[in-house]
Amino acid sequence: MQESTIAVTILWSFLFIYSMLGSLDFGAGFWGMIYGKNAKTTAARLANRFLSPTWEVTNVFLVLMVVSLYSFFPFAASLLATLLLVPVGLGVILLTIRTTFMVFAEKVNRFQRTFTVISGLTGVLIPALLISILPITLGGFIDDSGDFPQLMFGKLFTSTTVYMHILFGLSTEFFLSALFLSDYAIEANDKKAHNTYRKLSIWLGPLTLILAVLTTITMNEEASWIVENIQENMYGFLMSFIFFLIGYTLLFVKRPNGERGYTRLAMISIILQYAFAIYAYGAAHMPYLVYPYLTIEDGFTNPATFYQIMIAFSIGMAILIPGFILFWRLFLKDKRYLEQE
Repeated sequence: MQESTIAVTILWSFLFIYSMLGSLDFGAGFWGMIYGKNAKTTAARLANRFLSPTWEVTNVFLVLMVVSLYSFFPFAASLLATLLLVPVGLGVILLTIRTTFMVFAEKVNRFQRTFTVISGLTGVLIPALLISILPITLGGFIDDSGDFPQLMFGKLFTSTTVYMHILFGLSTEFFLSALFLSDYAIEANDKKAHNTYRKLSIWLGPLTLILAVLTTITMNEEASWIVENIQENMYGFLMSFIFFLIGYTLLFVKRPNGERGYTRLAMISIILQYAFAIYAYGAAHMPYLVYPYLTIEDGFTNPATFYQIMIAFSIGMAILIPGFILFWRLFLKDKRYLEQE
């Protein structure tokens, strides 16, 4: 395997991890806002309890993804910075606002309601901005008639495929977060919240699948190249569909205690679903970073630098992984934290 292929696989892996953690993070913020004033369920309290420590971990992988992109593909920096300045810039501003309110909300109770609203709104706006990057990389939205390539915002804002990408991304966020929180509620011994999030998962799952198909159908003519590549990588998408069926079925299976839903196994199966889908999509996106202007070979660093970066990443992950394991045990498994009032 070539060095550039290894590099883009690592980058895509960080994208996968961030998309999963980001879905849980932003989705929990959204559900905390939606159920914030609903006294009939404890769903908001559970979502905020999960959200409180995890947003910091999610941001770690966002930083790793950005560092990986500019370390492995430094010659892509100028083009990507020009094209993605607006969506990424706005996303960073909203992320800064969200983070600021989260920090103060933990120290000052008077900001709790404001924090809930900010967390919920940014939980929709930030993913929408980041997801809009995907159709930009597929072609059809870049004007190269001048000295520098420029993004055609008029065409972008009126494109059906852009809005379908956003709807699919948000549906994925809501589905994954609801499914995870239903399992988190079992861990926290909160039956009311579990029932609420399980019901959400049941109707969000098929909706997400339908939106995924519609997103592919509505791709621009300029993106026909990736549609053809997707057809050549149907094995990965077929496996993704199989794991979706397994995970979705597990939500209805009766447990020994009489209640329905093996949410832990369902969550694992759905994560495998997205793993197959994301890596199959990444394979279909090859060899372009931005079609047709930039390939992975054009933007790749030299092999000597690549191996130095790999050593640095290996040392960094050796330090981070034990920290993530400790975090999991403290905030996602410890009953003293999970069952607190």
